[in-house]
Amino acid sequence: MNLTGRKVSVRVPATTANLGPGFDTLGLALAFYDELEVSVRSQPGATVRVHGVGEGTVPTDESNLVVTSIAFTFNKLGQKLPGLDLVAHNNIPHGRGMGSSGAAIVSGIMAAKGLLSGIVDVSSDQILAFATELEGHPDNVAPAIFGGLTIAWTTPTGPRSKKLMVHRGVSPLVLVPEFTMSTELARSLQPENVPHEDAIFNVSRSALLIAALTQSPELLLEATEDKLHQNYRAEAMPETSALIRDLRAAGFAAVVSGAGPSILVLCSDPSARLRAAELVAGKQQTPWQPHMLAVDFRGATVTDVTA
Repeated sequence: MNLTGRKVSVRVPATTANLGPGFDTLGLALAFYDELEVSVRSQPGATVRVHGVGEGTVPTDESNLVVTSIAFTFNKLGQKLPGLDLVAHNNIPHGRGMGSSGAAIVSGIMAAKGLLSGIVDVSSDQILAFATELEGHPDNVAPAIFGGLTIAWTTPTGPRSKKLMVHRGVSPLVLVPEFTMSTELARSLQPENVPHEDAIFNVSRSALLIAALTQSPELLLEATEDKLHQNYRAEAMPETSALIRDLRAAGFAAVVSGAGPSILVLCSDPSARLRAAELVAGKQQTPWQPHMLAVDFRGATVTDVTA
């Protein structure tokens, strides 16, 4: 098998996980993308050129997360890894709760799928399983792979997911601060056990949230209430928690995006999103970059661009 000269182009959306009550279960793909070009060369090893987010800071050799994800996939499929040249065009902020690591992992797996097209068939179930094994949880990688709103769960035979279409009125606003948050730190603040009534509370809100996102956006404020994870993490990101309180007090369905510190506001129409952004602009203590985004419905794509 000689792959020299093959070249693929990959595009993967940002994601926001949890959505309030759906801890480690619900995720949403956002129309905000990392793009990647991967070429097979005759020399072994890998080189990475990074443009945009992470330029000058992320590894540019075989230790790069995209490269290790490609290598992982080739190994899982019983194929020998060729030499690679990568060019990454990164837009998704790192360490902000918008799924940057999940996007990198999915980018690598999709690149491997594209490079091996016609040699090895890679199913959607395999892509989800590989990505979950690398990421640790399926809630970010599922929407990155499939797009839309995803429910992810694990079974004895591997991770599963279900994609749902989002009501056309739902208008996401992501507020990104300058500071970062470690996912590992955020997870370390979670208790091992939660009160029974809190678990019941979140089950009801998670069920309601599916209805709100797919049929009844007017229920988003109530549907995004949570007692499982956000309060426990609040002390680690006080600016995030304070702004979420202000937004929710004003009637906006604001939650921590993923592990934070970014904030996701799920508005029921575009005009409400503009009002939420205006409220945030009036808060001068911490600058927040607003991103008014659509829901991505395609998920990750790979295209053969071999000359």
